[in-house]
Amino acid sequence: MRPEILFSLFSPVTTLSGVGPRIATCIEKLGGPYIIDVLWHLPSGMIDRRYTRKIAHTQAGVVTTLAVCIDQHIPAKSRRLPYKVVCSDETGTITLIFFHAKADYLQKLLPTGNQRIISGIIEIFGDKIQMAHPDHIVELKDRSKIEVVEPIYPLTQGLSQKILNKIIKKGLSITEELPEWLDRAYLKKKEWPNWNDALINAHTPTSEIDLDPENKNYQRLAYDELLANQLALVLIRTHMRKQGGRSIIGTGTLKRKVLAALPFEPTNSQIVALQEITKDMSSNSRMHRLLQGDVGSGKTLVAVLSLLHAVESGAQAALLAPTEILARQHLATIEPLATAAGINVTLLTGRDKGKKRSSIYEGIANGNIDIIIGTHAIFQENVNFKNLIFVVMDEQHRFGVHQRLALTSKGENVDILVMTATPIPRTLTLTAYGDMEISRLLEKPVGRLPIDTRTVKINRLDDVIQGLSRALKKLQKIYWVCPLIEESEKLDLAAAEDRFSQLKSIFGDRVGLVHGKMKPTEKDASMDSFKNGDIDILVATTVIEVGVDVPEASIMIIEHADRFGLAQLHQLRGRIGRGSKKSTCILMYSENLTIIARKRLQIMKDTEDGFVISEEDLRLRGAGEVLGTRQSGLPEFRLANLSIHAELLLTARDDARLILEIDPELTSERGINLRILLYLFERDSAIKYLRSG
Repeated sequence: MRPEILFSLFSPVTTLSGVGPRIATCIEKLGGPYIIDVLWHLPSGMIDRRYTRKIAHTQAGVVTTLAVCIDQHIPAKSRRLPYKVVCSDETGTITLIFFHAKADYLQKLLPTGNQRIISGIIEIFGDKIQMAHPDHIVELKDRSKIEVVEPIYPLTQGLSQKILNKIIKKGLSITEELPEWLDRAYLKKKEWPNWNDALINAHTPTSEIDLDPENKNYQRLAYDELLANQLALVLIRTHMRKQGGRSIIGTGTLKRKVLAALPFEPTNSQIVALQEITKDMSSNSRMHRLLQGDVGSGKTLVAVLSLLHAVESGAQAALLAPTEILARQHLATIEPLATAAGINVTLLTGRDKGKKRSSIYEGIANGNIDIIIGTHAIFQENVNFKNLIFVVMDEQHRFGVHQRLALTSKGENVDILVMTATPIPRTLTLTAYGDMEISRLLEKPVGRLPIDTRTVKINRLDDVIQGLSRALKKLQKIYWVCPLIEESEKLDLAAAEDRFSQLKSIFGDRVGLVHGKMKPTEKDASMDSFKNGDIDILVATTVIEVGVDVPEASIMIIEHADRFGLAQLHQLRGRIGRGSKKSTCILMYSENLTIIARKRLQIMKDTEDGFVISEEDLRLRGAGEVLGTRQSGLPEFRLANLSIHAELLLTARDDARLILEIDPELTSERGINLRILLYLFERDSAIKYLRSG
């Protein structure tokens, strides 16, 4: 149960006077339906209405507060013309401009002969001073209410600054003082205010310093959010460790057969990662481990050997991929190794129908199939395993928690290994995967040649196309990636189809096309022709970003590379450099580059280390964009900014561990207050892991 002290904060915004269903819908888009959601929406700027002047001394474009006398109303002669109100003080005249005005309302608001305080942006045309639609018009007695610093908030359609300001003020007025959950000594050392004061101060800036995310108010609020996150992750992790698992003991026979069949030696990172994984699998606790590695670092081999460890113990294992292309890619890699080991591997996707599907279901149910590779089709109710003991999830950020549970529920105490090909900055790893143990692959297999990355202006497109002719004569295969256009799949597709038509008119049937809207069979056919057939230039959208493996491909051209994030550029570039040929990546960029875009392209030229690239991505863009907010699986922070508050995160992690070592059930005075913190930041799902909670 949510503590009673938080009831008012978690009341719907409609409980505030003046907030009806329409406004509530707009507010929900900003963050959520509750009053606390509005209070987490901090200002991004401010207007200082304390700036007062006489009319003659005003400046164009400056927000100014004036005391004026209302001299004359000049009604509009037609609906297209403005209604004007002429005002003055002892130094000059100003005209107030209103479009689509109601005359009776304005005459009541600005009665002739009376004085009013007005505030808004000054406009000067020739020798005429104007103010269109003043932000505020009040009587002289209310002057002090206007001459304040007004916070400016990010808005959504249908919501004005005026309305949002009023709602936030009402929300702050009902905010109760909450008990202190931070360590008193740490609070004193940082000179932070209490939670209530920090929130009020953040919403009432008086200078630009008050808007800085590194000021004391923001830091206090950010730390609270990070501490709630870390506390929840430690609780979940502790719960996972306590859960009974099944000890998976492998004989090593299958693994030895596969290693003997390999034409290369595993890297030291791969050996260490496998040791960590098999040690977890052999324990009596459930495994929940992340295998993190850069493109080409050899995660698949570690996954295969882990799957074989499970099969050696007499059980079944599954590998889950987010897309059919990637699932088939895994099958192509794993099948020869499984054959060498003498075990059965089968692919299950949504495409399998009729007798084939029934046969696969039967093989899974009777245990004849040792390893099942598939997409979400593995989740289906009628897929029943004989003895599922181990699951590898590739590109975990594409799957929701409910899907993870749906699969692990198909076995008893299933061990989970999550793989990601996106090198994630340490700070993000702590917030997204703090409930998991982590294995990192930091080396690339021996023999991988560096990729030559070049930047070329988009106006040299014809030169690049001419260069393709020379590459084709050398029997090279080429990816041509089309631009990301305003996150619009339709426009991305149009761009790809246009470029495909152009290149096809030059190179004929040697050009293929692949994009997300194609049927799976069409996509497979294009990819297969590119890998094994007559297609030598593959025009693609970012559908090829993850998992596509064509060792013969040695050239990649990315149009408008400045529109992509660093992590995405790195993933795309990782599709080449997989064979023995020297590879080249050409990043084509627009004429007018932003400073950040220029830095991104320079980083791509300077390094191939995905972890360095992701750290830079975090520094340049912030956490929300490093993996793409819609599919990253990262917690979305309302107050903390990991590119600024990284040190606070590390402190919060240590604080959370120490708290739960001293007070594992959160029953002390501080522990009870920390429970309020968990509820405040809606991490209450972690509370259920406390026996007394």
